[in-house]
This record gives sequence, C-alpha cells and structure tokens, in this order.
Amino acid sequence: MSQFGTDITADDIVETLSFFDNWEDRYKYIIDLGKELDPLDDQYKTEDNFVRGCQSQVWLTHQIDNGRIYLHADSDAFIVKGLLGVVLAAYNGKTPREILDFDIEQYFEQLNLLKHLSPTRGNGLKAMVARIRDIAQAA
Repeated sequence: MSQFGTDITADDIVETLSFFDNWEDRYKYIIDLGKELDPLDDQYKTEDNFVRGCQSQVWLTHQIDNGRIYLHADSDAFIVKGLLGVVLAAYNGKTPREILDFDIEQYFEQLNLLKHLSPTRGNGLKAMVARIRDIAQAA
C-alpha cells in the first residue's frame, strides 16, 4: 500500500515545501517525492488507465476497499511522478466524499504550484485530478 495519503499527507507536503526558499529546491523535493511512488506493473499500463491531457504518459488505477479509494499511479517523467505524489497525498485512502469535498485548488494555491508549472504540465495536473474526481463520483 502506498505511503501517500497515510505517511505523507497533503499537510506534510505543504509544510515541507514551505521550508524551501527557491523553486529549484522545491522541484528537487517534488522529484524526490516521485521516487517514493511504487512503480505500476506494466499490465496496468493500458489504454483504460491512461490519463489524457498530460504532456507525459500517465497511468492511474484504483481499488475500493472498505469504502476508501486507493490510487496507484505512474508516469514516464520524473517531475510528473512527483506531481502524482503531491496529488496522491491529498486523495489516496480517502472516501469518495472526502475526495469530492477536498479543495484541491486551495491546496495547489498553498503550494504555489500552478504558477511554477508550464501550461501543459498544469493541464496535465488538472487532468489527473479530474480523473480521480470521476472515480470518486462513480463510487
């Protein structure tokens, strides 16, 4: 089971990023977060799990256990894997209601994230969030 959403929470990421004075160090931290993601087995890198709208290749799977959604994601780009970690910290292991109620825009605002991503990366991030919200909506 992923440590994102349990051992590494959205609050942890907000707090840790606030320690860094510049974006170069913040990017390094985000890339390091991505290294903490468990790789997705190739059998799950399918068309159905592919997230459209991302500049890089991104796959997202989920399972529901005891009313909680557990997400597993992977990408072919280091920074995107890190961004997946940022998103999973907010959503992983939560109930559908918690996911839908979580103010992701406020979270990104606290991280000052979207201002520091290229428009295509920002759109990719929004595509990941939309996919997760769709999963929660369907659950």
